[in-house]
Formats: sequence, structure tokens, C-alpha cells
Amino acid sequence: MFWCVLCGLLMTLGICLGLWQWQRAADKREWLEAMANAPLVESPRGTPAEGSEIVIEGRFLGGQTLFLDNRTLNGRLGVGVLVPLMDEYGQRWLVDRGFLETGMSRATPAVSTPEGTVRITGRWQSDGRQAPVFGENLEGQRLQQIEPAAWQQGFSFDGWVHQHSGKGQLPVWWTPNVMPPERHTAYAVQWWSLATVAFIALLVGARRLNADRRRLGRTRPEELLGRGRGVPDKANSRAGEVRG
Repeated sequence: MFWCVLCGLLMTLGICLGLWQWQRAADKREWLEAMANAPLVESPRGTPAEGSEIVIEGRFLGGQTLFLDNRTLNGRLGVGVLVPLMDEYGQRWLVDRGFLETGMSRATPAVSTPEGTVRITGRWQSDGRQAPVFGENLEGQRLQQIEPAAWQQGFSFDGWVHQHSGKGQLPVWWTPNVMPPERHTAYAVQWWSLATVAFIALLVGARRLNADRRRLGRTRPEELLGRGRGVPDKANSRAGEVRG
């Protein structure tokens, strides 16, 4: 019965993972649609909508710069430059200024920060679920993933701005989406195909098992006994003839 349990587990796994990938595809479509229809907001006073283009004016707090480790751009290795910005209303924003090439060096990167008032435009990304980090997230001035709590003083809104124009902008490394919805849909179909194969294997195995049981059920008990005792009985008969 081991194969029955195995097929059942594969069916359950395939169905569940297929549904998960299907939902991921739906979420990605909604997110991309929201990004495409996101408004341009100037000097927001509240939390922007996910994916909004926002324009903020203020000054960078260069002394609080941290670096997002292990970023790549066009095959080059580097970091993302993360700097708090205080806007004209006293609101604190976390700004990803862009990519800074470092190569394989683990030394603290050196980057200049514009002084005075700057006006920047960028894409707003909410602080959502991220992959788990194994080990310390903050090592020196390098972060393994963006975490606003790494700064002693908090920010006015839960998220950050990926700057793509304005003073202090560096080459843009961030893209709003990594895996398209179609890829998730393809994965869902693959998982459901696995579940279908497991279901077919279960049906075929069950039919064979039932056929074997029916065949055994049609065999009369005396036939089974005869098969088991046929040889000894014949030997006994011959022995009797000799004695006679």
C-alpha cells in the first residue's frame, strides 16, 4: 500500500502548490495593473499608494547612509545606496538612490551626497513580506535586505522610494517585478500535471489490485488445497501401490 500513500501525497502536493502559484500569478497581475495605473503624487502628506510615482522635496541625511548588499547591474556587482530624506513637512522618507559599483571589495563604499534642498522623483514600494534572512541583516553599513528598523530614527511611512530622477540619482538597479505572471501560471500547470499523473497512477494501481482480488476470489478453496497437496498425495499413492 506504500504506492497508494505516495500517490496521495504527490496529488496533494501538486494541487496545493499549483493553487499557490496560480494565486501568485493573480497577485502579480493585480500588482502590475496597480503600477500601471498609479498616480503621480507631488509632496504627499500621507502613505502613497503602492507603485505610485511621487515627487518629494527636502534634504538628504547623508550621515545615515546604509548600503543594500549584493546588487547587480549589467553584470557588475555593487550595492544599493539607501539614504533618509527629510522633506519640507518634516516627514522622513527612505530613499534608494540607485546602484554603486563596488566589485568584490567588502570595504565600506564611499559615496557623495548632495547638500541642500533636492527635488527627486521615484517609485514608491510598500514594506511588504520579504524572504527570510539567515544571520545578521546589518553588517557594518551593509544590509542584506531593506529594513527600515535598521535606522535608529524611524520613518514617517512604511516603505521606501526608488529614485529614478533628480539630484543625487545613481544608476537604477531596481525593477518593479522579477517574475512575470505567465511564469507563475506555467508553474501552476506543471504542478497540476504532476497531480494528474499521480491520480492516473493511483487509478491504474487500484484497478490492478481489484483485479487480483477478484481472481483470488473466484478460486475455490479445494483448488487451493489441491494445489498445495497435489504432489504429496501422488507420492503417497505410489507408496501404497508398492506396499501392496
